[in-house]
Amino acid sequence: MAEISECDVAIVGGGMVGATLACILAKGGVSVGLFDFREPEREWDNDSIDLRVSALTLASQNIFDALDIWRSMVKKGVSPYRQMRVWDFEGVGELNFDGADAGLDVMGHIVENRVTIAALWESLEQLSTVSIFCPARITGLQRFDEFAVLCLDDGRTIKTQLIVGADGRSSAIRDLAGIKVGGWSYKQDALVTTVSISENHRQTAYQRFLPTGPLAFLPLLNGDCSIVWSADTEKTKGNMALAKEDFLVALEDASAGMVGKIKAVGQRVSFPLGLQFAKRYTDERVALIGDAIHAVHPLAGQGANLGLLDAAALGELVLKAHNQQLSLSSHHVLRRYERWRKGDNFAMLGALDVLKRTYGISFSPLNKARALGMNLINTTLPAKNYFNRYAMGLRKGLPGLAYGKPCW
Repeated sequence: MAEISECDVAIVGGGMVGATLACILAKGGVSVGLFDFREPEREWDNDSIDLRVSALTLASQNIFDALDIWRSMVKKGVSPYRQMRVWDFEGVGELNFDGADAGLDVMGHIVENRVTIAALWESLEQLSTVSIFCPARITGLQRFDEFAVLCLDDGRTIKTQLIVGADGRSSAIRDLAGIKVGGWSYKQDALVTTVSISENHRQTAYQRFLPTGPLAFLPLLNGDCSIVWSADTEKTKGNMALAKEDFLVALEDASAGMVGKIKAVGQRVSFPLGLQFAKRYTDERVALIGDAIHAVHPLAGQGANLGLLDAAALGELVLKAHNQQLSLSSHHVLRRYERWRKGDNFAMLGALDVLKRTYGISFSPLNKARALGMNLINTTLPAKNYFNRYAMGLRKGLPGLAYGKPCW
């Protein structure tokens, strides 16, 4: 006979977004089952760098601070960035953002994904209402009038009020729930690696918009930079195939000397780029968060931050229902979550898509207009601060945790 376990909320996906939701709910006394097919990296050599990094906004920092996780992340290593410099490929349009202009010490932090996930899992292991199922693979879900059942490949079943899909852009939970996706390919790939540079990065993030796609340098704690080089698929394949020496030459040429001489490069990986969105965020006893509902171009580093806001919003609504002794997966709760997050997510998805397409066109009159617009914003402090604060997550209508206000 199959072993039957029970929890209030079953979260499939123990990455950054799923583990954050698990912490939020457990802090509020909700019993949580967290499911992932593999253990995250918990220890690493001091001189190694995770290829996967995120530019976490101040809103995301507030979420982790409220969860008492930020201190652990800082001990493991986070790299603040205080400025952001953006150029067009012709060098005539420029934007310079500075946290000090908005009265802030930093704009955000570049954090290795493994640092965030390790800190979250350490916290989860201290919370008595969390059960971690790992390794665990999901084979099915069943939904009934009063509860749902999650089925695992080893024969175990888990009875729960709510199933949350935090399992990425190829979400199995989304597929099992029959939720369709929309979107399109950008016919680009992003090349990600770590480079050593000759100059001090000055805790500044740099981005140059090239005709084939943006090139970003993100400052790391050890003085190196993580790069994300988005380009047409064939160009990225060519860059991946280059010998290290030839790749350094190509990268220096593309960077136009923005970080000085590039001395060394680490392992290179690439992945395809596109825009994807779930047509619904919820279904009967199912909710999606993070990349399961939206995948965006990395040019503004907003993907992880949007997912963390999803987790904070769903967590806040579920805890409110829990405190009022209501169903955690009622139509009211799930519809409120979808309405709350859909507008903010679509606004960001639309803005990033327009930005990508605008800078992907090389046409002299448009180039001049684009440069004029950049320079106009750059010299208009109120407009620049508006865009600056919006990108840092300091906008209205977000979950309380984004402002550092606990919801438990």
